[in-house]
Amino acid sequence: MTRINGFIGRRNFFRLAGMGGFAITATALGGSLIWGKEAAIADVNSANTNPVNSNLALQYLLDGNQRFVHQRRLYPHQSLQHLQLVAKAQYPFAAILGCADSRVPAEIVFDQGLGDLFVVRVAGNVASDMAIGSLEYATAVLGTQLIVVLGHRRCGAVAEAIKNAPLPGRIGYVVESIKPALAKVKSTIGTGDRNDDAVIANIQYQAEKLQQNSMILAQLLHAGKLKIVGAYYDIDTGKVSAIA
Repeated sequence: MTRINGFIGRRNFFRLAGMGGFAITATALGGSLIWGKEAAIADVNSANTNPVNSNLALQYLLDGNQRFVHQRRLYPHQSLQHLQLVAKAQYPFAAILGCADSRVPAEIVFDQGLGDLFVVRVAGNVASDMAIGSLEYATAVLGTQLIVVLGHRRCGAVAEAIKNAPLPGRIGYVVESIKPALAKVKSTIGTGDRNDDAVIANIQYQAEKLQQNSMILAQLLHAGKLKIVGAYYDIDTGKVSAIA
């Protein structure tokens, strides 16, 4: 099954920050982004003329995870020939905002290969400005129609947010970006471990932040060109479950 449909010449993504009422239109021929007040972000056309539908993309991920869980991995798209193919351009069929935890490598747990996934990883799967900018590039330029916010069981960053204790260096920046999600946990009755409830709440919170803090992602969602899904990874079993 191939999901590389043509090639894209873009190597630079120009100034997606500081919208100030401006929107973008990507030109397929010039390999650049044109800014204009009248352009609608929802009308962005990446050079990917045959993107993978978001529902199908999610199914690819869940099928791959099933192979991983049952130790039936295919190790797709990892040959030298495929490496040389995607060296010319990338058309990832899904983007992942995942935790930087060493036990949750997206390409492995979803049994995918080179060029399949556009992965952004940061502790606590936090939707920081840099993470959002990267995902804007994946969707508006590369044509990816699915973003999965992937959290996991016993997330250390979430556990620190629950403790609410002072932290050294810049670690506190990560934790402060998770704390607003805990308010949702306090207002509901958890059915299991409080950390698990907080992890799920954080996944949902970060997914909401993506569309609330990005005009590009919000308009692609509105136009039906993007879906954002939350998912929970069980580090004990290797299973990924989609969450509402």
